[in-house]
Amino acid sequence: MKKYVLSLGLIVGFVVMAAGGGGWPQPKGKGYFKLFEWWMVSDQHYTDAGLLDPNITTGFFSTAVYGEYGFTDRITAILYAPLFVRTYTNNQISMTTGDLILAGEAINGIGDMDISIKYGLTPGRKISTTATLTLGLPFGQSSGGTQGNLQIGDGEFNQILTFDAGTGWILGQNPMYGNVSVGFNNRTNGFSDEWRIGVEMGIQLFEKKLWMIGRIKVLESLKNEPPAGLQNNTSLFANNTEFTAYELEASYNVSNNWGVSVGFGGAFRGELILANPAYTVGVFMTL
Repeated sequence: MKKYVLSLGLIVGFVVMAAGGGGWPQPKGKGYFKLFEWWMVSDQHYTDAGLLDPNITTGFFSTAVYGEYGFTDRITAILYAPLFVRTYTNNQISMTTGDLILAGEAINGIGDMDISIKYGLTPGRKISTTATLTLGLPFGQSSGGTQGNLQIGDGEFNQILTFDAGTGWILGQNPMYGNVSVGFNNRTNGFSDEWRIGVEMGIQLFEKKLWMIGRIKVLESLKNEPPAGLQNNTSLFANNTEFTAYELEASYNVSNNWGVSVGFGGAFRGELILANPAYTVGVFMTL
């Protein structure tokens, strides 16, 4: 079997970053809360040379809550909590004899949690800017299965500092917005630090009921720590992962306070990362 390293936790992180509110903190007493399902089933990955390679079919499913609440007009608290996470691998079958080479396995549990504080730097300005500190809490199981290669967490405490700048305008009668972000992820426990860059744009349609949103996210590793050892060659949470990824989302307001959203995303290019698309559905509430 070819050696390969997969990274899925960072894809989950990418999905969470996409929901972070950009350059606008929540007003005092206002909030946004979302319950969503995120999943990916992948039979190929990007190698450390950026090439596509097959792997045992691997699945990852996460049921999570995400929330933002404005304590003041400048300070917003943010929580991302995966309440139930399942990852599995299918049976590996010999292509020549049809014999079982390696039995499939699965683990379940809670995932790594993120808590953040966002601070509004330029309230009331045409271009709204924020600074956000995120703490990644390693609650998820970082080693499971008979080979120790099933994971629903990375086992490391990390800190991310992100700066966002966003602005809005009107196109015809449709509100639009744009946001750019740059962040630095200080990782521990043998993981390399990372730069994160994002661009996001959205337009509101159908009498302000439907938001159509597109995002591009770039993750670049400093590669200041060595790659994972041989025992982690089938890990879902690899070190020195890199990608340029996209996400498309549709968010529909059923009422003034409730709505539903659907989305999908994937990677244009990557290193040590799963190559198949990911999908998400959710329901949200606003205060």
